[in-house]
Amino acid sequence: MFSRIAGLLVERRPESVILDVNGLGYEIVLPPCIAGKVDGGAGSDVTLEVYAVLNMDGNSGRFTYYGFTNAVEREFFEALLSVASIGPRSAARAFSQPMSSIAGAIDRGDHAALRALPGIGPQKARDIVAKLQGKVARFLLIREAEPAPPVAMPDFAEEAHAVLLQLGYKRAEADGMIRDALDGDGGARDAEALLAEIYRRKAKADKNA
Repeated sequence: MFSRIAGLLVERRPESVILDVNGLGYEIVLPPCIAGKVDGGAGSDVTLEVYAVLNMDGNSGRFTYYGFTNAVEREFFEALLSVASIGPRSAARAFSQPMSSIAGAIDRGDHAALRALPGIGPQKARDIVAKLQGKVARFLLIREAEPAPPVAMPDFAEEAHAVLLQLGYKRAEADGMIRDALDGDGGARDAEALLAEIYRRKAKADKNA
């Protein structure tokens, strides 16, 4: 059993992602609020905290993995599972708003706000409040990260980015190298000059390693 997974994003599905980890593809179910925080396209490096559920079907079993961007989110998911009427699928569907918003509704005993969550009816809302009210203070304190604004790159940087991908660099590596070269203001005004600056920086880093 493992509690964390790191790999390359291979595919996005409506409710999950496929990560390639040393040639093995793992499907990780992402609650709606978490899916929006996992950015990047195919080839991006992704690290997730994992909660594993064993689903039994007769004499055979199959694991379902639920992913989170940090351990506190996973703990909140586990807290929802401590409510007798809430199963993993229900908890994942309900996790459709930021954790602090849901925790705030629990702390206030706001049944109406909880009923607005997918799959949570009147009885489940009452069960959640009865079980967790007064026990969610730590989940109220998290600062939800604001999505980073997209960084506009000049056309020649997009061209250099494509070249780096063709050369076998991962998308995250290419992004970082281009940002560092542009921030360093090496005077690059076209793709060739930018690639040359990236090479100089890489050679210097390798020499100092």
